[in-house]
Amino acid sequence: MQLNDVKTFLQQLQSHICATLEAEETGATFAADTWQRPEGGGGITRILADGDVFEKAGVGFSHVFGRELPPSAAANRPELAGRQWQAMGVSLVIHPRNPYVPTSHANVRLFVAEAPGEDPIWWFGGGFDLTPYYGFDEDGEHWHRTARDLCLPFGETVYPNFKDWCDRYFYLPHRKEPRGIGGLFYDDLHEWGFDTCFQFMQAVGHGYLEAYLPIVQRRKDMTYSERERAWQAYRRGRYVEFNLLQDRGTIFGLQSGGRTESILMSLPPKVEWHYNHHPIPGSAEERLLEHTLQRKDWL
Repeated sequence: MQLNDVKTFLQQLQSHICATLEAEETGATFAADTWQRPEGGGGITRILADGDVFEKAGVGFSHVFGRELPPSAAANRPELAGRQWQAMGVSLVIHPRNPYVPTSHANVRLFVAEAPGEDPIWWFGGGFDLTPYYGFDEDGEHWHRTARDLCLPFGETVYPNFKDWCDRYFYLPHRKEPRGIGGLFYDDLHEWGFDTCFQFMQAVGHGYLEAYLPIVQRRKDMTYSERERAWQAYRRGRYVEFNLLQDRGTIFGLQSGGRTESILMSLPPKVEWHYNHHPIPGSAEERLLEHTLQRKDWL
C-alpha cells in the first residue's frame, strides 16, 4: 500500500477544490486552520464564510490515528479488535447563498487497521451528493451523468450500484424522505485491489467539481427573495437532522475523540424549524418535494 501517495493526493485535492471555489467567489476567501489531534495525527480545515456566492464552505483534510475503535465501529467490525487504525480523507460541504444553488457534499477517505504479524485491513469510501432547495431537472441530469461517466471505466454496474447505495444512505427515516437527489456513495471498497480502488478515489475526487461547478455557474445569479431564503433555511433543517442523527462519519468522528469544530463544519450557518410546515400546493417548493426529491433514474 502506498499510503503516502494517497495522502499527497488528498492534500492536493483539498487545495484544488478550494482554489476552484474561490475563483467563483467575489466576497470572501478560504481561511486555513491547522490542527493536531492529541491521540495522534491532525489536519487542515479550510473555511470560507459570508461570501457572495457561498454563504459557508468547508473543505477539510485529516489524517488521524487511534489505538482502539469507538464502540459504534467496533460492534460492527469485530475483526478490528486490538488493531491500531488510521484514517485519512477529504470531506467538504458547500452551502451557497442563493437558494437556487444546491448544497453539495463530497467525501473521499481511506481506513487502515494494522496489527503486528497480521495483514492490514483496509478499505476506501466516499462519494458525493446534491441537496437542492428548488428543483431543476437539467441540474439533476448533469449531476448524475457526471457520476455515471466517472464510474464507467470501473465497470457498467458501478454507477447503478453506488447510486442506489447513495439513495438509501442519504435518507431520513424519521421523516420518511430523502435528503437530496443523491449521487454516489460507497464504503468498504477493497475487492478491486488497492491500486484500482485508489484510482476510483481520484476519479470521484476530481469528478465532484465537474459535477457541481456548472450548476453553481448556472444558478448563482438568479434573482431570489426572502421567500426563497426562508424555504432554504427551513430545508437546511433536514440537513442538520441527517448529519447529527444519521451520518456515520459524524458519529464516528465524535465518538473517536475527533475535533468537534472540524466535524461540525458541515452544518449550515442559518437554519429554521417550523412546526408542521407544508408548502403551498402547486408551488415550486411543493414541486421539490413531490417531483425532484423522489427517487428516480435521472438518466
